[in-house]
Parts: sequence; C-alpha cells; structure tokens
Amino acid sequence: MCMDVPVPQDYLLSTNELCFERDGRRLFEGINLRLKAGEMVLIEGPNGCGKTTLMRLLTTLLSPTSGALCYRGEPLEKVRYEYLADLLYIGHQSAVKLALSAEENLAWMAASEGIHDPKSVRAALRSMGLGAVYDLPCHQLSAGQVRRVALSRLVLTRAKLWFLDEPLTALDTEGIGLITGRLQGHLDSGGAIVLISHQDLAIGAVRNYDLTKRCA
Repeated sequence: MCMDVPVPQDYLLSTNELCFERDGRRLFEGINLRLKAGEMVLIEGPNGCGKTTLMRLLTTLLSPTSGALCYRGEPLEKVRYEYLADLLYIGHQSAVKLALSAEENLAWMAASEGIHDPKSVRAALRSMGLGAVYDLPCHQLSAGQVRRVALSRLVLTRAKLWFLDEPLTALDTEGIGLITGRLQGHLDSGGAIVLISHQDLAIGAVRNYDLTKRCA
C-alpha cells in the first residue's frame, strides 16, 4: 500500500520504503521519493551505488525486493497501464538503430506512443538541430547527433513523467542548451522529471536525492 503520503492525489509518483537486492546482496533500502507536477528530482551518488537500478525500478523494468511504488496515490498494481502510458524512459544507451535514418528511428519511437505524423517527426528533428541529416543512416552521424535523435522523443511525447539517465552524454554546448530548454519547458507545463546526470543543469528548482545514504 501507499503509506506515509500526506496528500496522495498531489503526487504523480511516490514510493514507500523501496528495497532492492541482487544475488543476495542488498543494494539499497528505504527509498521514499515524492514527485509532484512541475518538479524534477536529480538522483545522486557515486558509481555503483544503484542509480540506474533505481531508475529501472521506477520504470518497472525491475521489481523491488520490497516496498511499493504508487502513481497518483494508487498502488501500481491497480494503475499499471495508466502509469506506463504516462512515462517516458530514455536510458544512458541511446537505443538508436544505426542502420536506420534519424527520421526512421524517431518515426518508430513515436509510433510506440500512437504518433504517426511524418511532419511532426521531421519538425521534432529540426528542433533538435538535425534538419540537415534527418535522412542519413545513423551510423554516419556523430555520437552527439545520435544522442539527439534519441532525445528528439522529448519533443513528441505526451508523457507527463520523464525518466532520463545521463541525457547530456556526448552532447556539445548547443545540444545541452537544447535539452535543458526542453526539460524546463516540460516542468513549466506541469510535467515531472527523474534524472541522473553528472553534469550541472541550468534549471531552477532541482531537488537532489542522495542515494548514498540509502546504500546498504
């Protein structure tokens, strides 16, 4: 159950005493996160403390050993499909198929959210500075451009909850500026973000969550 949440309906995401064990070893415990619309939480901690594992728990790619995850105050078991429809997860691997063009990759990603408009796909790529290379196979693009292809999903998605693992990796100054602006716009429009990043973000009202204190 979702306990210890003062006003459950105020929270898009909340967790209660999440614990995770791997191969008989407890990685972390006592994870209590609260995330409202317009908020961003930055998960911090040294390498190996479980930041990406926590992200995978929050996106249901892994199951906790104990504890609960709740969406809008309801246990995930009751609202799993609604929760999954409202989240976007972009991991530190870009998950871009290098044999396909930027346009083909983004069209495939957008289709998974029910978006099938080619004009919107191209407009999203242009907004990410990829207008001149949208039709090139991604193996011809730089690492930063490939990362921009993956992050172009941020332009099209309707999801309220964004989970981003090192989104600024391989990006140049221009790319970082584009993504930072996109993140701020999402927060301003009532979205929420859980983020892992080793780079400073020029965004106000970032709340830090130090995972080191929860590591076993």
